[in-house]
Amino acid sequence: MAAFLPVTSTDIYVQVAIPVPIRQLFTYKVPAKLAAKTMQLGERVIVPFGSRQVVGIVLSIDESTEYAPAKLKSILSRVNDNFSFSPKLLHFIQRCSDYYHHPIGDVFQQALPVLLRQIKQPDIELPQVWLVKEPLDETQPSMIAKRSPKQAELLSFIKQHQGMTWSELLTLGFNKAQLTALEKKHLIHSETRAATLFKWQEQALQKENRLELSAEQAIIVATMKEMQAQFSCHLVDGITGSGKTEVYLQAIEQVLAKSQQVLVLVPEIGLTPQTLSRFEQRFNVPISLHHSGLNDKERLQTWLAAQRGSAAIVIGTRSAIFTPLHDLGLIIVDEEHDASFKQQDSFRYHARDIAILRARQLNIPIILGSATPSFESLQNALTGKYHYHQLRKRAGNASTAKISLIDVAQQQMEHGLSGTLKQAIKNTLARGEQALIFLNRRGYAPAINCQECHWVADCQRCNKPYTLHQGQGLLICHHCGSQKRIPAQCPSCGSVRIKPLGQGTEQLEEKISALFPDYSTVRIDRDSTRKKGALAKLLTEVANKEHQLLIGTQMLAKGHHFPDVTLVAVLDVDGALFSYDFRAAEHMAQLLVQVSGRAGRASKPGKVMVQSNFPDHPLLQDLIHNGYQHFAKQALIERQQALLPPFSFQALFRADANYPSYPEKFLRTMTEIPLEGCQFAGPVPAAMEKKAGKFRFHLILQAKSRKQLHQAVFKLIYHSATNEWQSKVRWSIDIDPVDLSW
Repeated sequence: MAAFLPVTSTDIYVQVAIPVPIRQLFTYKVPAKLAAKTMQLGERVIVPFGSRQVVGIVLSIDESTEYAPAKLKSILSRVNDNFSFSPKLLHFIQRCSDYYHHPIGDVFQQALPVLLRQIKQPDIELPQVWLVKEPLDETQPSMIAKRSPKQAELLSFIKQHQGMTWSELLTLGFNKAQLTALEKKHLIHSETRAATLFKWQEQALQKENRLELSAEQAIIVATMKEMQAQFSCHLVDGITGSGKTEVYLQAIEQVLAKSQQVLVLVPEIGLTPQTLSRFEQRFNVPISLHHSGLNDKERLQTWLAAQRGSAAIVIGTRSAIFTPLHDLGLIIVDEEHDASFKQQDSFRYHARDIAILRARQLNIPIILGSATPSFESLQNALTGKYHYHQLRKRAGNASTAKISLIDVAQQQMEHGLSGTLKQAIKNTLARGEQALIFLNRRGYAPAINCQECHWVADCQRCNKPYTLHQGQGLLICHHCGSQKRIPAQCPSCGSVRIKPLGQGTEQLEEKISALFPDYSTVRIDRDSTRKKGALAKLLTEVANKEHQLLIGTQMLAKGHHFPDVTLVAVLDVDGALFSYDFRAAEHMAQLLVQVSGRAGRASKPGKVMVQSNFPDHPLLQDLIHNGYQHFAKQALIERQQALLPPFSFQALFRADANYPSYPEKFLRTMTEIPLEGCQFAGPVPAAMEKKAGKFRFHLILQAKSRKQLHQAVFKLIYHSATNEWQSKVRWSIDIDPVDLSW
């Protein structure tokens, strides 16, 4: 908490960050009745703004103001709930606002849990935890196991940890019915967990689950131990299955032993169950979760547990970086290359980059882990800015999966599968092993069309085809979210011969099930995992070999451990080989290597088969024969020659409007402003020119140095106020863009 400021004047004025897209603070008077002299930086206040009331953050307290006091509005009330931003967290969020040139009030809004943004303050409840009733009859678990193995597994988890929250159990794949059943049998009970400061105890470490480190792993852990008390950034570049998680666990152990907290960032909610399970098996300490699968109350509890110091480990997706941890000692960013760490709307921050900023501010170490490091991180490691650690051997007896290319032009195709691939799947299933079929296209089909007149069902707001979702009986636009029912006949010619065009995961599941009827098929994508706990449930079923054929999108491509998957089939990689985006090859290589890494992770050898119309493409050949390391280093040389990131720095200006000429003219006016050391590219129509009824244009600003880029952006923002087209467009800035298609 910030210390009280000494104030002697009777009049107190505060500058408040308001959640609006305006780049300024707003000044208010503090009435004496609100105990103005005890006002603190970082506290929340309720203020009038126009015709409404909003929650703002106090960022400055003064005894004087440049405005006429009589014209200033007064704050209405203070939010006295013992939560305010610490000075360090305040400074961090302000730095983020400055770096990304985003309105400060909106940044604070996104950094706060939903319930703390509201006028009506929430009832802050302590979390309920579940415990096993003592003494437990030793015969009961075995009796339950015969009738309900899942209940027995749940009982074992609760017994092991004696204090698990419902959000943890849900993430691990358990449900309310199983919990209620054990409660009715008087085997478990719930109680309120007191908010006590986390203190390390030796018995908190489950030593029997601790693995012996390889020489490569031991060096990393030893280095981390030496550099515990200072800022250092470590890139752990380890092939899939090389034991990066074990390195994380032993590095975490060192920090927890000092009674400090650890923040672990994962790119997607899909990796949370596995990460939580591994951590629960190793540490009997309070673990809090922060991701979109939790409700607002559960996320608030995580915030409060972190702030009070009762949470030892916080695991979350990108927004968890703003969690107010009491005594943070280590940050881990798993799968640091993943584009999901970049927020693609509103406040466009990159969680990995600001995690490094936060670690530097707190003077603590940070670990970036990946089998396919981003080019930015790899370049920083190669030039010595980061400590570079490599893991080149798979853990245990596992061998690296062999990758082979299938030329689909030379094959008879059936449902998107070549004859060679079908035979490989058949052989895999016959051996009692699992196969993963990767297709990064959800839905039943990417379009529907009329067989008579060739009409295609397009979203009128985006000028893009609707995706067919057969199971829901809907056509859904994946760009703007609009939906419509599947037409019974063609609206153009009246024909009833309307058929799907192309293939998505939903259709692939149907066809695969028909091709291999004796085996169980499961589809894992955003559609099949919408319900709470659905993903964890499906992953558990896969681990238990209830399904032999796995079909999925990129949700399955990263981080997951499937010991019995020995064949990975990639149906289509061609799209990225001829993209306008200079990062497309990098993203394609990362995705291909990551999905390939799901094969042969245990003692069984793995095989990866990639279908392509261009098997001789130099990018594919280099990646498959020489590996990601060689591919990345060659690509970095090309980037350097072309003066592209990471050898230059970019800002992307986006503008949209109801008419195509408005955003183009707005951005073109920007290019007329003289800037030192910078070049413009554009304005050009966005890759998807129309979205949700708006016409979109892009303008790229590139500079040789970060300083020059930010000076230029400041200048452009300043001049935008006098731009005659400014009122006719909606525009935004994206610093260090990673995807030019948005």
